[in-house]
Amino acid sequence: MKRIFAIVAVAVLTAAGCGGGGAGGSGNRLSIATGGTTGVYYVYGGGLAKLLSANIPNTQATASVTSASVENIKLLASGKADIGFSQSDTAADAVNGKDTFTSKQPVKAIARIYDNYTHLVVAPGVRADRVADLKGKRVSLGPANSGTQVVARRVLQAAGINPDNDITKQQLSINESVQAVKDGTIDAFFWVGGLPTAGITDLATSKPDVKVLDTSDVLTTMQSTYGQQYVGLDVDLSVYKLSGSIKTVGIANVLLVPDKMSDQLAYDITKTLFEKKAELAAVHPEARKLDLMLGQQVAPVELHPGAARYYKEKA
Repeated sequence: MKRIFAIVAVAVLTAAGCGGGGAGGSGNRLSIATGGTTGVYYVYGGGLAKLLSANIPNTQATASVTSASVENIKLLASGKADIGFSQSDTAADAVNGKDTFTSKQPVKAIARIYDNYTHLVVAPGVRADRVADLKGKRVSLGPANSGTQVVARRVLQAAGINPDNDITKQQLSINESVQAVKDGTIDAFFWVGGLPTAGITDLATSKPDVKVLDTSDVLTTMQSTYGQQYVGLDVDLSVYKLSGSIKTVGIANVLLVPDKMSDQLAYDITKTLFEKKAELAAVHPEARKLDLMLGQQVAPVELHPGAARYYKEKA
């Protein structure tokens, strides 16, 4: 991977500075809510911040570290962030006001960007070959307010495991999970992210006997319970310098904005995202998957009108 653009982990902007209505005056100060520092959201968001700052007049964008999907949507809804990464299952819950969200959240989509892969990483020496084998073990489900935790709980439940009673549950970030495996304080962790996720690359380099489990045996149950947004994806483990391949549960990622964002600003963000694709792909290879047709597939979240105008122009 090429050098990651420097990312400013800023305190979230005040409501007065967010949701800018287009260039002019003091300009747009855009806060991008991403994820943990060794996850793809953070790297991708840092690259996007640099491109938006360089290509939209009078705009300064910065990316902030967060717990990812759930927290990002809450930041958008409260006016403390302007752009947020989210898994599509969490975004669906947000606009429907269900599960984690007690009311419908005022967000719209800019684009579907790439797919996330469920990583179920098992520490060296731990006997576990499938999800059901985690019963009784020390397992991190991902940080609180993360999309990883939403998926992890659903995967465990689909395997017949109660995530609150049948495991010793922890809620660790990707960085903390990797360190906990190195320290021997957890047996396994979930991480839902793109390929490659830097933290898992680091772990596999230092612990080459780590395992990444196949989770495909729970896919049918997850689809029947939660919907067809969950899909089966193949992972060639050579991306982590490990041998073999697995099948796992996949879920799309979407880029969200507050529904009150101006049409022109949403248009400009969408245009920059797609027209600077090559530069973004130099930051992280998942940006190569940007596609104009696929980008519009954000249901049940609605496309922001500004983004919809860009897609219509390119049709």
